Amino acid sequence: MDETRGPAPARTASAAVRTAPRTASPSTARAINDRLALRLLQSEGPLTAGELKARTGLSRPTVADLVERLQTAGLITVVGESGARRRGPNARLYGIVAGRAHLAAVDLRTHGATLAVADLLGRVLAEAAVPVGPDAGPGQAAANGVATLEKLLGEAGAGRPHVVAVGAPGLVDPATGRFGGTEWVPAWHAALVTAFGDRPAAPVLLENEVNLAAIAEQRDGAACDRDTFVLLWLGHGTGAAVVLDGRLRRGASGGTGEIGFLPVPGTGTLPTAAGCDGGFHSLASSAAVCRLAAEHGIEASPEGSGLGSADATGAPAAEALVRAAAGAGESGADFLDALAARVAIGAAAVCAVLDPGCVVLGGETGRAGGDALAGRVAEHLARMSPLRTEVRAGTVGGRAVLRGAVLAAMDAAQDDLFGPAA
Repeated sequence: MDETRGPAPARTASAAVRTAPRTASPSTARAINDRLALRLLQSEGPLTAGELKARTGLSRPTVADLVERLQTAGLITVVGESGARRRGPNARLYGIVAGRAHLAAVDLRTHGATLAVADLLGRVLAEAAVPVGPDAGPGQAAANGVATLEKLLGEAGAGRPHVVAVGAPGLVDPATGRFGGTEWVPAWHAALVTAFGDRPAAPVLLENEVNLAAIAEQRDGAACDRDTFVLLWLGHGTGAAVVLDGRLRRGASGGTGEIGFLPVPGTGTLPTAAGCDGGFHSLASSAAVCRLAAEHGIEASPEGSGLGSADATGAPAAEALVRAAAGAGESGADFLDALAARVAIGAAAVCAVLDPGCVVLGGETGRAGGDALAGRVAEHLARMSPLRTEVRAGTVGGRAVLRGAVLAAMDAAQDDLFGPAA
């Protein structure tokens, strides 16, 4: 597997079932049929040979051959029997061997990381957080991360991971799969990603965190019925992920969705190549949300912020303030409306260029605002843009990046083990 390849694009569950073209060679036809059967077992769960025949349109002998082939390869096995009441023995149920490969997923944040180990079906088997103190050097942080991964692999009964998918803030060069000159990203991020590739040796897929959150929302969350949408990330910083016609779009340098740099009215200055202050970031980042809440008299307890200080401006503090606004009466409603007006500025710019038809609000602030914030953003957006755009609150929650990393790792491993896609 190519270590520089990015995660496979998000796929919709409703992808059309296709059989092998008549012009395909016998080996190609077998590979396509095998992949088709595996995808059905992935999406629908265990099936009998008869059910595979009905869903693929393949002949009974062809299905029998592919079942035998996949069993020999260790990709599927008998997992039970059908419960149909009929004369004669019940039909065998075939399912994917989930332990055929194990995956590692990593969500990198400024002050730590969350790691998970999953099976080939994307089911998390073990998970742990790795805090990184402000005084920790890159080498120590990398060593702690690798040690935690090895511990999780042991808990899951796994050896070397088939692939490690990492979600991180900042630019990821789509040509190399490596960090793309993001100077403000902590140095230990790059050290940890390098260490994952060396010990234990495994292909590493590095992806922007918001892109992974979009994969999670499309596969498991608010955008599961959309092939085209934009995820607007509202957290410590701001960002966006663009999915067009079912494909995640990264741009020439991996910068698609760097909406924090978008010049907007109301900031009094302009962003620069060295920083996004003065851009949309200055309207909707966690620090901006905290300042806006203070202007409206919205307060959250230090405990609620999760940061230990009432004037903290991190993502947990902004999340707590937005949640507090829901129970603060008129002042809370005013604050949410003012925040929605700011968010709508960024959403309107995205819609004017892409016309995605759907904007999903993610990140800590978007999650805390829920339907109340999404509805207000939709109202402001409708007044600013002639393009009909639905605004939805993200539903995957605070684990969206980690879940997206699991899905990306699962797709990469399945692409490798299952053979060419149809």
